Amino acid sequence: MALVQLARCVRPRLHRRRDPHLRVPAGGIVTTTQASAAAQPSTAAAPLGTGSQASRVLGVVVLVAMAVLLWLAFVASPRDAIQGDLVRLLYLHPALAWTAYLACFIATGASIQHLRKRTVGSDLLAHSAVELGAVMTLLTLVTGAIWGRPTWGVYWVWDARLTSTAILFLMLLGYLALHRIDAAPEVRSRRAAVLGVLLVPNVILVHQSVQWWRTLHQDPTLLDRNFDFGTSDLLMFTMVFGFVAISLLFVWLLLHRFRVAWLEHQVESAWLDDAIEARRAEALAESREAGAR
Repeated sequence: MALVQLARCVRPRLHRRRDPHLRVPAGGIVTTTQASAAAQPSTAAAPLGTGSQASRVLGVVVLVAMAVLLWLAFVASPRDAIQGDLVRLLYLHPALAWTAYLACFIATGASIQHLRKRTVGSDLLAHSAVELGAVMTLLTLVTGAIWGRPTWGVYWVWDARLTSTAILFLMLLGYLALHRIDAAPEVRSRRAAVLGVLLVPNVILVHQSVQWWRTLHQDPTLLDRNFDFGTSDLLMFTMVFGFVAISLLFVWLLLHRFRVAWLEHQVESAWLDDAIEARRAEALAESREAGAR
């Protein structure tokens, strides 16, 4: 137990306190020559990628779905009588916002699980979801600004919906920043998880902002019971298909990002184990030399 506690304290700063007699071979793992040779079989057995047969099939489905979506949005669908070609952004903007919400729900659930169980997998899942959530939220803000300039006359206003979405984006960036502070991995993960729990309440605030305050942003179209679905069949089909296609894209990206994070964790753990073994070998060699004298 004492060795485990010592390793946790040394781990984040190990690369700055490396013994000058240790060398860094190809691959970047701190080890001795013997440890490096012992590590070669495990390196050869490591997976060469993050894909599997199921993920490759999903990738093909995503590729086809995104191609169909772009064709529907920018070629097949007609111009709107009022908004003209600007309506084509609406095939992407709501779906991007939905995937940002979905990422926050996953991150909050995984953060709660990490605070309860302290599992590595839940922390990696939350971190992966937050990374994708930040990208989707940024794309939501950008596409909304492009749509808002000709519609409202400005790219940005301090509207309740826009402001709360910007706050959500800053919270996602804050989560990523907490994961990079100079502290032990357990401390970083725990602090980030606390912020991750607050993501869903802010998502609820973003979604309900158009109902709770006066805002330039329109009410949810798909949830409007008075919306006439029959007068714009292709528009509605393209919008719903956009939700499906971009959701599949999000799932595919999350799957691969989580696998990359898991491999990074495995490499980092192996690096720590090799460094500890190298120090044990050095201590043993020094004790033998002292005994020989």
